[in-house]
Amino acid sequence: MRDGLSELRFYQISIELWDKCWSDTEIMAKDFRRKEIAKQLIRSCGSISANIEEGYGRGFGKEYPHFLRISRGSARESRGWYQRAKALLSHEIIDDRCQLIDSITAMITKTIQTLENKK
Repeated sequence: MRDGLSELRFYQISIELWDKCWSDTEIMAKDFRRKEIAKQLIRSCGSISANIEEGYGRGFGKEYPHFLRISRGSARESRGWYQRAKALLSHEIIDDRCQLIDSITAMITKTIQTLENKK
């Protein structure tokens, strides 16, 4: 059974980002400095989709936009961690991840605006 959550494009991209983040952090697990950035990336990237899921699961009242804001904050944090990882990951990987994050951020922002304009 499919629900509407799996149809949301920004949710789909957040899961794609999570899968890529998982692979990226495997590369970083070689020394203590890399491990610290890897831990932060795992937490922040995982928080993007987790907060979309939680907000969606609570329904479309006031809580949904609240959780989308948290998700957007996690996306921005993830972008910052990817930018800090420039000595650890290739320029191409960082650009790809930042583009995904920018897409997620833009879609979440638009969704929040749409939900709040319905009130």
